Amino acid sequence: MSHSRLLVLTPLAIEASALRTGLGSAEVVRTGMGPCRAQEAAVRLADRLGPDIGAVAVAGFAGAVTEDLRPGDLVVATEVRSPDGRTISCSAPPLAAALRRRGLPVRLGPVLSTERVVPGAARRALAQTGAIAVDMETAWLAPAAAGRPLAVLRAVVDTPGRDLRRPVATAMGGLEAYRNLRAAAPALAEWARAAGPRTILLAGPRSFCAGVERAIHIVERALERHGPPVFVRKQIVHNVHVVRDLELRGAVFVDQVDEIPEGALTVFSAHGVSPQVRARAAERGLRVIDATCPLVTKVHAEARRFARSGHTVVLIGHDGHEEVEGTSGEAPEAIQLIGSAAQVATLAVPEDRPVAYLSQTTLAVDEVDEVVAALRDRFPDLAGPGSDDICYATSNRQEAVKALASECELMLVIGSTNSSNSRRLVEVSERLGCPARLLDDEEELDPRWLEGVRTVCITAGASAPESLVGRVVDALAGLGHVEVQERQVVQESMEFTLPVELREPGGESRWR
Repeated sequence: MSHSRLLVLTPLAIEASALRTGLGSAEVVRTGMGPCRAQEAAVRLADRLGPDIGAVAVAGFAGAVTEDLRPGDLVVATEVRSPDGRTISCSAPPLAAALRRRGLPVRLGPVLSTERVVPGAARRALAQTGAIAVDMETAWLAPAAAGRPLAVLRAVVDTPGRDLRRPVATAMGGLEAYRNLRAAAPALAEWARAAGPRTILLAGPRSFCAGVERAIHIVERALERHGPPVFVRKQIVHNVHVVRDLELRGAVFVDQVDEIPEGALTVFSAHGVSPQVRARAAERGLRVIDATCPLVTKVHAEARRFARSGHTVVLIGHDGHEEVEGTSGEAPEAIQLIGSAAQVATLAVPEDRPVAYLSQTTLAVDEVDEVVAALRDRFPDLAGPGSDDICYATSNRQEAVKALASECELMLVIGSTNSSNSRRLVEVSERLGCPARLLDDEEELDPRWLEGVRTVCITAGASAPESLVGRVVDALAGLGHVEVQERQVVQESMEFTLPVELREPGGESRWR
């Protein structure tokens, strides 16, 4: 992807001065203050912009509309609203990510352009529209982009309680805005280098698996039937968006059952719990609904079976992961945890005891195979589960990544950092030579990842909502034209039965 130039439009000379130093080869044009000059500048520029201009930014100062913004805060517009009702979409998330990486205070939201200065008291009324900042030029300058990627960056000078009619306060706010606008210039340049057309491959399957959907639905139905609060031990699934959404509905997430009031309605997370946790919940009289994934329950049963038959059980997994803690608790005296093939040699196993292995359900298939091979070399009579412990969804998502890694230059994996299966997708891609990045959502889309990249593959861990995929695609589309291709590698049809406490008589009892 060849580099194209960035055009930056700034109403005032002081704004242009703040930006020029950090923008490299970008062209900075001072357009003049107010709607009339902005509109004239846009018409003038439209006639002379050549193909070497690949992205356009409007940058400068603004007034805050909401009370929570402070002088110096940077506003990145998600859209620009004009007095005649027009709404202009802007590229926001990659620019915001670049600014945050530099430690700058950033807010994303709509910017409203007005025909005259809006005093502080009147701005409070504008806040009811959802806008977070106001200026007098952007809506009229934006047409100069003429279909090119457009970013809007404004530094707050004054707030509703500290407005332009107070000279001393305005001067102080202007200094803070100038400093942060100057510091933001390199981020604008990074954003522009990421602009350009792309092909997006959507890996399938991706996002929620049957166990995750079941667990989330359990909490939702418990809230519907019993009302808030519904207490959940640990995160129901490892995704910040899922947890935040359920918290807004009335779910209360705790680390230990001792934090839950006696007798309260409690949900155990999809990762499972140890018998010790179940016993403590019973002592406190908690009304428990178990959202443990049935595939994790299977591993627990295998751990008990092998322990009863006198085996030393080697559990392949990550120390500290909630699923591993729950499985280990089934037979702590019999289970030894290892995380790699190199650790097989360190196992201290009595010579007269048979050895069996189990694994955490969210590991990379290839890594587990490597560990199992090392175990068989040392223990030729090694016993194992009747069927693979690796979750079908984990395996399928890894297969999709393997199939598509050679076709793209960057793999974007949507998932939270504490999601084991999401992190494994990154590792699988990188082992195949395709750079991969883990991100919670579009606001973590770093423009540096995208520089020179024409083909991006997007997948999502089994605990990440599909809606996040659409948001990341939209963020990439803000950087230039995208061609989106669905690439279904494996078909899934797994479904799990809901707990009996939550089934509707004669209604839907399964969650696909």
